[in-house]
Formats: sequence, structure tokens, C-alpha cells
Amino acid sequence: MTLDYCGGRGANPPSRRERRRPLDYHRRGVTGRFVALLFTAVLLSCSSPGSTNTSGTAADALSRGLQAHTAGKFDEATTAYFETLAKDPKNKFAFYNLGEIAQRQNRPVAAEAYYRLAIEQDAKMTSALFNLAILRSNAGANQEAADLYRRVIAVEPNNAAAHFNLGLVLRLLGQNAEAQQELATAQRLDPKLVAPTPSASPARQASPSPSR
Repeated sequence: MTLDYCGGRGANPPSRRERRRPLDYHRRGVTGRFVALLFTAVLLSCSSPGSTNTSGTAADALSRGLQAHTAGKFDEATTAYFETLAKDPKNKFAFYNLGEIAQRQNRPVAAEAYYRLAIEQDAKMTSALFNLAILRSNAGANQEAADLYRRVIAVEPNNAAAHFNLGLVLRLLGQNAEAQQELATAQRLDPKLVAPTPSASPARQASPSPSR
């Protein structure tokens, strides 16, 4: 499928994100949201006042990056995302995808930096908030992770994976009553999400798949 952005320039859509993979559930779930966000943003940039050919060039670079990203050509994708940022320095999707690549390559410091830049452009970008929460939890910053998951839920109250992950983080913080509420909400929203017993070995969190 190809969409014509700003008239005439085709771009293959992204499909999925991140590879830290406790649950296949969320890798599927996040995909649709990312695609919708990307298409909306590009279409808005085409219709906004003062839109120029430079914006189209940035969209083309982003499209090339997404195609390379999908194919696993991360060096090529990275180059294209930086080209996007050279034309559109506040492109949240380029920042997000650079963070996703860094996260897949086990470069958490770089990934965090890129996700934070994406969030600076859009404080309600749930994909970046979610992935950043995973990184902060992995680093032991569970209170910050919980706050980030709550920000995701504030935007997407029915995000089952965010409720699930928040419940696991709250357990680590010793907030067991609230943790149980979040885990119950997650299971109500998606019955496939079943929390491990507190005595079990620590569960890994649900995470999104690569944004492509």
C-alpha cells in the first residue's frame, strides 16, 4: 500500500516496533497506533500553512528510513532519519525511530536520549513514553517508569499493556494494592494478559515491536 503525501510522493507505511519481547500481544497492539500517528502527522504537515517542498523532502527521507528500518538495514535507516531531521529538526517520528534502533541494538543511553527528544516534540507520544518507561524500569528507576506508564494511560485509558506494565512496576515499588488494580484492569481489557504470581520469578514487561 502506498500513500501520496503532499501530492505525488509515495511512501510505504511503517508496520511494527521494538524487540524487547516479553509478550507478542503488545508488539501487535502498538503497531496500529504508530501507523495512524504517522499518517496523520504527515498529512497535517502537507496541509499546514507555509508547507513547502522542504517538508516533502523530509517526508521522503522519513519514508526511505522506514523502508530500510523494515528491512533491517539500520545503518541506512539511521542515515535517512538524520536526513529527515536536517530538513525537519522537530520530526518526532525520526527521533522515535532512532531511539527504537538504539534500543534494539542494546544502546539504552542513546535510546533514552532519542525518546526524550521525541517526547519534547509531543508530550503525548505514547509510543515514546512507553518505550522510555521500559528503559527506565530496566535501569531500576521504577518510580519514573510508573509515572511514564501513567502518562500513557492518561492519553490511552484502554491501553492494556500500559496497565499491565504499570502493575508489574508497582509491585516492585511495594504498592501491591494499586498493582493488583492495574493488573486486573489489563486483564479486563485483554484477557490474554495474565499476571504472574508475586512469588514467581520476576516477569518481563510487555513491550512494543519495531516501528517500521
